[in-house]
Amino acid sequence: MIRTLLGFLPWIVYAVIATGDEWRYGALAGLVIAVGVVAVDRRAGRKWDEMVIESSAVVFFVVTALISFMAPDSPLIPYGPALVNAWLALTTWGSLAIRKPFTLGIARSMTAPEVWQTPRFYRANAVITSVWGAAFTAAAVCLALLLHEAPHATGLVIAVKVVTFVAPAVFTVRYPKVLAARYAA
Repeated sequence: MIRTLLGFLPWIVYAVIATGDEWRYGALAGLVIAVGVVAVDRRAGRKWDEMVIESSAVVFFVVTALISFMAPDSPLIPYGPALVNAWLALTTWGSLAIRKPFTLGIARSMTAPEVWQTPRFYRANAVITSVWGAAFTAAAVCLALLLHEAPHATGLVIAVKVVTFVAPAVFTVRYPKVLAARYAA
């Protein structure tokens, strides 16, 4: 689980640094960390399907860094937190659309190969990925509205970010245990 959470490190660093005029440096820091995480993971033997969020981060931060330096006064600046979640939602729903939930590769690295091809394994990962997709989508919408209507409501922005990250993370940890207990009975 700790390894999986490291995949979110570039997003977290960006969220901390990218405030107002600092969004360029947040995008650059996110890009450097994302590239570093992917490089370290590949050297450690992780497969691409285990690094969907990490790979997606590289693409997002390349685009964001380019925009932030080429158009530093972009009207996108205040919507950074919403854009992050919209991108993560797009990544998540896209992985489901191509029938490769982003959690599948991660789950394979933690389970026995004999369960990988079972319908239950796929279904569990589709459900977990859907929960993440719903959380990212809800966060993107809430943050866009909040940043448009109350741009200085920092406490609410932080609350939305925390709730929409912690809730699916807790679900990701608990859901496989619930399934294991259900199928053991």
